[in-house]
Amino acid sequence: MRRAAILLLALFLAGPVAAVEPDEVLADPALEARARDLSKGLRCLVCRNESIDESHADLARDLRLLLRERLVAGDTDAQAIAFIVDRYGEYVLLNPTTSGSNLLLWIAGPAMALGGAGLAVLYVRRRSATPEIAGTALTQAEQARLAEILKD
Repeated sequence: MRRAAILLLALFLAGPVAAVEPDEVLADPALEARARDLSKGLRCLVCRNESIDESHADLARDLRLLLRERLVAGDTDAQAIAFIVDRYGEYVLLNPTTSGSNLLLWIAGPAMALGGAGLAVLYVRRRSATPEIAGTALTQAEQARLAEILKD
């Protein structure tokens, strides 16, 4: 019972394991910290919605090494990311920018939700504005005709 509790606790406390190999780690701890931080925002092009920091794919390893090469060469964070985006496209970013053609994608979801809510409000208003047939009074001629029909 005690072993099971320890195992469950270990599984509960275990976080995501980084895929960075020991031969990829930079000697400078500050550069390595920057590389790890940046690699968490870059998507593995082989895996689905996994950062290159977490992925064990060969392409993710190549991207991690490329990122570290750019940082060692003296690039700023923005320059290193721009280099990778220029080479692989904006799909490599886990959080794409909200400019250019992506702006349409960012706006489309909320716009469609607002449009649907507007249509629902119009539907409810029109439905409640229709007159109730059962509640209207009959004219004398209609009452006489109804009485005649009910006699038959």
